[in-house]
Amino acid sequence: MKCILTVLAFFLYLGSNAQVTQEIFESFKLQERRDVQYYIPENYTQEKKYPLIIVLDAEYLFENVVATAKFYSRFHGMPEAIIAGVNQSKNNERYDDCAFDEVSGLPSDSSKLFFEFLGMELIPYLETSYNTAPFKMIVGYDITANFSNYYLFKEDSLFNSYVSISPTLAPEMETRVPARLSAMDKTIFYHLITDGEKAKKDTQTPILNTAIKAIEKENLHYFYDEYKDADHISVATYSIGKAFDDVFTMFKPISPTEYKTQILTSEEPVFDYLSNKYEMIEKLFGFRKSVDLNDIMAIYAASRKKEDFESLKPLADLCKKEYPETMLGFYFEGEYLEQMGEPKKALRTFEKAFGMEEIDFLTKDMALEKIDALKADFGY
Repeated sequence: MKCILTVLAFFLYLGSNAQVTQEIFESFKLQERRDVQYYIPENYTQEKKYPLIIVLDAEYLFENVVATAKFYSRFHGMPEAIIAGVNQSKNNERYDDCAFDEVSGLPSDSSKLFFEFLGMELIPYLETSYNTAPFKMIVGYDITANFSNYYLFKEDSLFNSYVSISPTLAPEMETRVPARLSAMDKTIFYHLITDGEKAKKDTQTPILNTAIKAIEKENLHYFYDEYKDADHISVATYSIGKAFDDVFTMFKPISPTEYKTQILTSEEPVFDYLSNKYEMIEKLFGFRKSVDLNDIMAIYAASRKKEDFESLKPLADLCKKEYPETMLGFYFEGEYLEQMGEPKKALRTFEKAFGMEEIDFLTKDMALEKIDALKADFGY
């Protein structure tokens, strides 16, 4: 008996430390128990905030979403996220959960209860149990993708990001969704995905796509992907990575393409691009992301290439905060002062840079070259 208890305790220990757990959720709204899966990042800490991703049709999509989130957070700059998946295949629960009236397109009574279960029970439970960020995403497929749209019609959309994979749309949804997106002031990421098999017979999705594309609002970030070689089943595996790539693109370091097509072509001060990028991250996700060295170097290069030397001053100030032990801040400030026609101040600033740690391509020899050149100008 003692041996059995020891083994049981061992497996309970393993379960408590697992990245993915399953739970029977007692729902007051549904008056039944529901199977829910959770993924909590292995390095979870109360010191950080985590975006929340709700996955419908979890038997099919949950593992795919978890794997993609883990991969992107490790290699592609996406923040670690808490993911909750609601299982819906048992006893065809998904059809009750997401049912709608075939004439009006409005959710059925059972669907309304499921709507409240997610918004008033499951999500509040996660928000009180973990340190979640304001940013929430919902991922659905087919009929569950259509269901997720109903959250757009709340006065304040519960979700910031909607990943709608090959949706089976309720009547009038192709006009109701664009109308609602047009009226919203909240920043929304809306990703509409379809497959080649469904596209041959689907008349609503093309109308929906055209209508959303016509919306010109800065707060709406719309993405449309049609995978012509995918069928209605395989489209789920095709699409999730691309959706994450689009939604969390702001977390990725500035790419060469982004540098050429957005920064160099902009008429705004170069530093504003960096400032806006990180302000958006903080606004959406509720935490301040450390500025990537790659991004700093991209803004520095663009400032020089566009001769936007005014941007070097705020960039220098930022570097003093983000990389205080390194040469970055004072070196950039020295260049700024040099270009502004203040060589004496520039000389003193480069001398400060010389006494600090080297970083990236900036070396003490480079600072010394600047110092020697300025001294020569003064006849020292």
